Amino acid sequence: MSDRYASRFTELAYAGRGAFISFTILGFPNHKICAEHLEILASHSDALELGVPFSDPVADGPTIQRASAAALDAGVTFSTCLQLVANLRAGHPKMPIGLLVYGNLVMFRSPERFYAEVAAAGVDSVLIADVPSEEGAPFATAARAAGVAPVFIAPPNADKAALDRIAKLGAGYTYVLTRSGVTGTEHAAGAPARALLSQLAARNAPPAILGFGVSEPRQVHEGIAAGATGVISGSEVVSRLAQLASGEIKVAALEDWLASMHAAALKEKVT
Repeated sequence: MSDRYASRFTELAYAGRGAFISFTILGFPNHKICAEHLEILASHSDALELGVPFSDPVADGPTIQRASAAALDAGVTFSTCLQLVANLRAGHPKMPIGLLVYGNLVMFRSPERFYAEVAAAGVDSVLIADVPSEEGAPFATAARAAGVAPVFIAPPNADKAALDRIAKLGAGYTYVLTRSGVTGTEHAAGAPARALLSQLAARNAPPAILGFGVSEPRQVHEGIAAGATGVISGSEVVSRLAQLASGEIKVAALEDWLASMHAAALKEKVT
Protein backbone atom coordinates (compact mmCIF):
# COMPACT_ATOMS: atom_id res chain seq x y z
CA MET A 1 0.00 0.00 0.00
CA SER A 2 1.25 3.49 -0.84
CA ASP A 3 2.79 5.49 1.99
CA ARG A 4 2.20 8.88 0.36
CA TYR A 5 -0.36 9.94 2.96
CA ALA A 6 1.83 8.95 5.91
CA SER A 7 4.88 10.60 4.36
CA ARG A 8 3.04 13.84 3.61
CA PHE A 9 1.34 14.04 7.00
CA THR A 10 4.64 13.38 8.80
CA GLU A 11 6.41 16.02 6.73
CA LEU A 12 3.70 18.56 7.52
CA ALA A 13 3.65 17.72 11.23
CA TYR A 14 7.39 18.46 11.47
CA ALA A 15 6.65 21.84 9.91
CA GLY A 16 3.89 22.54 12.44
CA ARG A 17 1.19 22.28 9.81
CA GLY A 18 -1.82 20.28 8.84
CA ALA A 19 -2.86 19.32 5.32
CA PHE A 20 -4.99 21.48 3.05
CA ILE A 21 -6.74 19.17 0.60
CA SER A 22 -8.60 20.34 -2.51
CA PHE A 23 -11.49 18.44 -4.07
CA THR A 24 -12.90 18.66 -7.56
CA ILE A 25 -14.83 16.51 -10.00
CA LEU A 26 -12.72 14.74 -12.60
CA GLY A 27 -13.58 15.90 -16.10
CA PHE A 28 -15.29 19.11 -14.98
CA PRO A 29 -16.10 21.11 -17.01
CA ASN A 30 -14.39 18.96 -19.66
CA HIS A 31 -11.28 16.81 -20.00
CA LYS A 32 -8.93 19.51 -21.29
CA ILE A 33 -9.86 22.24 -18.83
CA CYS A 34 -9.94 19.80 -15.93
CA ALA A 35 -6.35 18.78 -16.63
CA GLU A 36 -5.34 22.45 -16.38
CA HIS A 37 -7.33 22.89 -13.17
CA LEU A 38 -5.72 19.84 -11.58
CA GLU A 39 -2.27 21.33 -12.09
CA ILE A 40 -3.35 24.54 -10.35
CA LEU A 41 -4.81 22.63 -7.42
CA ALA A 42 -1.76 20.39 -7.12
CA SER A 43 0.48 23.44 -6.85
CA HIS A 44 -1.47 24.83 -3.88
CA SER A 45 -2.59 21.71 -2.01
CA ASP A 46 -0.98 19.08 0.17
CA ALA A 47 -3.18 16.32 -1.26
CA LEU A 48 -6.07 15.98 -3.69
CA GLU A 49 -9.42 14.25 -3.43
CA LEU A 50 -11.07 13.75 -6.81
CA GLY A 51 -14.66 12.80 -7.48
CA VAL A 52 -15.68 10.51 -10.31
CA PRO A 53 -18.79 12.05 -11.94
CA PHE A 54 -21.93 10.11 -11.15
CA SER A 55 -25.55 10.51 -12.24
CA ASP A 56 -27.03 10.42 -8.73
CA PRO A 57 -24.48 11.85 -6.25
CA VAL A 58 -26.73 11.65 -3.18
CA ALA A 59 -24.07 12.80 -0.70
CA ASP A 60 -23.28 15.95 -2.66
CA GLY A 61 -24.91 19.36 -2.61
CA PRO A 62 -25.97 21.38 -5.67
CA THR A 63 -22.54 22.78 -6.58
CA ILE A 64 -20.90 19.39 -6.91
CA GLN A 65 -24.03 17.87 -8.44
CA ARG A 66 -23.91 20.47 -11.22
CA ALA A 67 -20.21 19.83 -11.80
CA SER A 68 -20.81 16.08 -11.99
CA ALA A 69 -23.62 16.56 -14.49
CA ALA A 70 -21.49 18.91 -16.60
CA ALA A 71 -18.67 16.37 -16.74
CA LEU A 72 -21.04 13.61 -17.83
CA ASP A 73 -22.60 15.91 -20.45
CA ALA A 74 -19.07 16.57 -21.77
CA GLY A 75 -18.64 12.83 -22.37
CA VAL A 76 -16.39 12.07 -19.44
CA THR A 77 -16.20 8.36 -18.62
CA PHE A 78 -14.46 6.34 -15.92
CA SER A 79 -11.64 5.68 -18.40
CA THR A 80 -11.32 9.45 -18.92
CA CYS A 81 -11.01 9.87 -15.16
CA LEU A 82 -8.28 7.25 -14.92
CA GLN A 83 -6.37 8.96 -17.72
CA LEU A 84 -6.57 12.31 -15.91
CA VAL A 85 -5.30 10.71 -12.70
CA ALA A 86 -2.49 8.87 -14.47
CA ASN A 87 -1.31 12.08 -16.14
CA LEU A 88 -1.50 13.93 -12.82
CA ARG A 89 0.43 11.17 -11.06
CA ALA A 90 3.21 11.29 -13.67
CA GLY A 91 3.83 14.94 -12.89
CA HIS A 92 3.36 14.69 -9.11
CA PRO A 93 4.88 11.42 -7.91
CA LYS A 94 4.69 12.30 -4.19
CA MET A 95 1.21 13.85 -4.13
CA PRO A 96 -1.41 11.82 -2.22
CA ILE A 97 -4.38 11.34 -4.56
CA GLY A 98 -7.72 9.97 -3.41
CA LEU A 99 -10.91 9.16 -5.30
CA LEU A 100 -14.46 9.70 -4.10
CA VAL A 101 -16.92 7.40 -5.83
CA TYR A 102 -20.31 5.78 -5.34
CA GLY A 103 -20.79 2.07 -4.77
CA ASN A 104 -22.63 1.46 -8.04
CA LEU A 105 -19.44 2.13 -10.02
CA VAL A 106 -17.40 -0.26 -7.90
CA MET A 107 -19.95 -3.06 -8.07
CA PHE A 108 -20.58 -2.64 -11.80
CA ARG A 109 -16.92 -3.34 -12.55
CA SER A 110 -16.46 -5.71 -9.54
CA PRO A 111 -14.41 -4.54 -6.56
CA GLU A 112 -11.35 -6.51 -7.67
CA ARG A 113 -11.28 -5.00 -11.15
CA PHE A 114 -12.13 -1.51 -9.92
CA TYR A 115 -9.36 -1.34 -7.34
CA ALA A 116 -6.82 -2.87 -9.71
CA GLU A 117 -7.61 -0.19 -12.31
CA VAL A 118 -7.42 2.75 -9.92
CA ALA A 119 -4.19 1.43 -8.42
CA ALA A 120 -2.64 1.20 -11.88
CA ALA A 121 -3.57 4.85 -12.49
CA GLY A 122 -1.75 5.94 -9.34
CA VAL A 123 -4.63 6.37 -6.88
CA ASP A 124 -3.71 6.13 -3.19
CA SER A 125 -7.16 5.89 -1.60
CA VAL A 126 -10.83 5.42 -2.37
CA LEU A 127 -13.78 6.74 -0.36
CA ILE A 128 -17.15 5.24 -1.36
CA ALA A 129 -19.63 7.91 -0.35
CA ASP A 130 -22.68 5.68 -0.01
CA VAL A 131 -21.07 2.66 1.66
CA PRO A 132 -21.15 2.96 5.47
CA SER A 133 -18.70 1.11 7.68
CA GLU A 134 -21.34 -1.56 8.41
CA GLU A 135 -21.07 -2.67 4.77
CA GLY A 136 -17.43 -1.79 4.25
CA ALA A 137 -15.49 -4.96 5.00
CA PRO A 138 -15.62 -6.54 1.50
CA PHE A 139 -14.60 -3.26 -0.11
CA ALA A 140 -11.77 -2.74 2.37
CA THR A 141 -10.47 -6.25 1.70
CA ALA A 142 -10.48 -5.75 -2.07
CA ALA A 143 -8.89 -2.31 -1.75
CA ARG A 144 -6.04 -3.50 0.46
CA ALA A 145 -5.39 -6.45 -1.86
CA ALA A 146 -4.77 -3.94 -4.67
CA GLY A 147 -2.63 -1.66 -2.50
CA VAL A 148 -5.31 1.04 -2.21
CA ALA A 149 -6.28 2.61 1.13
CA PRO A 150 -9.99 2.23 1.96
CA VAL A 151 -11.27 5.51 3.46
CA PHE A 152 -14.39 5.65 5.61
CA ILE A 153 -16.62 8.50 6.75
CA ALA A 154 -17.01 9.26 10.45
CA PRO A 155 -20.29 11.20 10.87
CA PRO A 156 -20.96 13.47 13.85
CA ASN A 157 -23.38 10.93 15.36
CA ALA A 158 -21.11 7.88 14.99
CA ASP A 159 -21.52 5.44 17.90
CA LYS A 160 -18.77 3.40 19.50
CA ALA A 161 -19.35 0.38 17.27
CA ALA A 162 -19.10 2.50 14.13
CA LEU A 163 -15.91 4.17 15.34
CA ASP A 164 -14.42 0.76 16.11
CA ARG A 165 -15.20 -0.43 12.56
CA ILE A 166 -13.81 2.73 10.98
CA ALA A 167 -10.59 2.40 12.94
CA LYS A 168 -10.26 -1.27 12.04
CA LEU A 169 -11.21 -1.13 8.36
CA GLY A 170 -9.88 2.26 7.27
CA ALA A 171 -6.48 3.33 5.98
CA GLY A 172 -4.89 6.45 4.58
CA TYR A 173 -7.14 8.87 6.42
CA THR A 174 -10.59 9.11 8.01
CA TYR A 175 -13.07 11.57 6.52
CA VAL A 176 -14.64 13.32 9.51
CA LEU A 177 -17.84 15.25 8.84
CA THR A 178 -18.14 18.63 10.54
CA ARG A 179 -21.93 18.38 10.23
CA SER A 180 -24.68 16.12 8.92
CA GLY A 181 -26.28 16.52 5.49
CA VAL A 182 -24.75 16.91 2.06
CA THR A 183 -21.69 18.77 0.84
CA GLY A 184 -21.88 22.47 0.08
CA THR A 185 -20.98 25.93 1.25
CA GLU A 186 -24.69 26.71 1.48
CA HIS A 187 -24.35 25.29 5.01
CA ALA A 188 -21.17 26.30 6.81
CA ALA A 189 -18.93 23.78 8.50
CA GLY A 190 -19.87 23.07 12.08
CA ALA A 191 -17.60 23.58 15.04
CA PRO A 192 -14.48 21.39 14.97
CA ALA A 193 -15.46 17.91 16.14
CA ARG A 194 -13.00 17.72 19.06
CA ALA A 195 -14.78 14.87 20.85
CA LEU A 196 -15.02 12.81 17.68
CA LEU A 197 -11.37 13.49 16.86
CA SER A 198 -10.36 12.33 20.34
CA GLN A 199 -12.40 9.15 20.07
CA LEU A 200 -10.82 8.29 16.71
CA ALA A 201 -7.33 8.99 18.02
CA ALA A 202 -7.95 6.76 21.03
CA ARG A 203 -8.74 3.92 18.62
CA ASN A 204 -5.64 4.57 16.47
CA ALA A 205 -7.88 5.27 13.50
CA PRO A 206 -6.29 6.65 10.33
CA PRO A 207 -5.55 10.41 10.52
CA ALA A 208 -8.66 12.58 10.71
CA ILE A 209 -9.45 14.93 7.82
CA LEU A 210 -12.35 17.35 8.31
CA GLY A 211 -14.78 18.13 5.50
CA PHE A 212 -18.20 19.58 4.53
CA GLY A 213 -18.79 23.30 4.20
CA VAL A 214 -15.18 24.47 4.41
CA SER A 215 -14.79 27.68 2.42
CA GLU A 216 -12.69 30.12 4.47
CA PRO A 217 -9.12 30.17 5.83
CA ARG A 218 -10.52 30.58 9.35
CA GLN A 219 -12.28 27.22 9.08
CA VAL A 220 -9.08 25.55 7.89
CA HIS A 221 -7.11 26.88 10.86
CA GLU A 222 -9.84 26.00 13.36
CA GLY A 223 -9.94 22.43 12.11
CA ILE A 224 -6.18 21.97 12.36
CA ALA A 225 -6.02 23.70 15.75
CA ALA A 226 -8.74 21.34 17.01
CA GLY A 227 -6.52 18.35 16.28
CA ALA A 228 -7.40 17.31 12.74
CA THR A 229 -4.56 16.18 10.51
CA GLY A 230 -6.07 18.05 7.59
CA VAL A 231 -9.06 19.82 6.10
CA ILE A 232 -10.80 19.28 2.75
CA SER A 233 -12.52 22.03 0.76
CA GLY A 234 -14.78 20.77 -2.00
CA SER A 235 -17.81 22.80 -3.00
CA GLU A 236 -15.98 26.10 -2.68
CA VAL A 237 -13.10 24.82 -4.81
CA VAL A 238 -15.53 23.55 -7.46
CA SER A 239 -17.44 26.84 -7.39
CA ARG A 240 -14.28 28.84 -7.98
CA LEU A 241 -13.14 26.48 -10.74
CA ALA A 242 -16.52 27.04 -12.42
CA GLN A 243 -15.98 30.80 -12.19
CA LEU A 244 -12.51 30.39 -13.69
CA ALA A 245 -13.84 28.31 -16.58
CA SER A 246 -16.57 30.89 -17.31
CA GLY A 247 -14.16 33.81 -17.19
CA GLU A 248 -15.69 35.36 -14.06
CA ILE A 249 -12.33 35.21 -12.27
CA LYS A 250 -8.70 34.98 -13.39
CA VAL A 251 -6.16 32.29 -12.49
CA ALA A 252 -4.41 34.72 -10.13
CA ALA A 253 -7.57 35.19 -8.08
CA LEU A 254 -8.02 31.43 -7.71
CA GLU A 255 -4.38 30.96 -6.78
CA ASP A 256 -4.56 33.75 -4.19
CA TRP A 257 -7.55 32.08 -2.51
CA LEU A 258 -5.93 28.64 -2.59
CA ALA A 259 -2.74 30.11 -1.13
CA SER A 260 -4.73 31.68 1.72
CA MET A 261 -6.42 28.36 2.48
CA HIS A 262 -3.11 26.52 2.39
CA ALA A 263 -1.40 29.10 4.59
CA ALA A 264 -4.17 28.75 7.20
CA ALA A 265 -3.38 25.07 7.85
CA LEU A 266 -1.22 25.93 10.85
CA LYS A 267 -1.45 24.24 14.23
CA GLU A 268 -0.75 27.55 15.96
CA LYS A 269 -1.74 31.04 14.86
CA VAL A 270 1.07 33.24 13.63
CA THR A 271 1.31 36.37 15.78
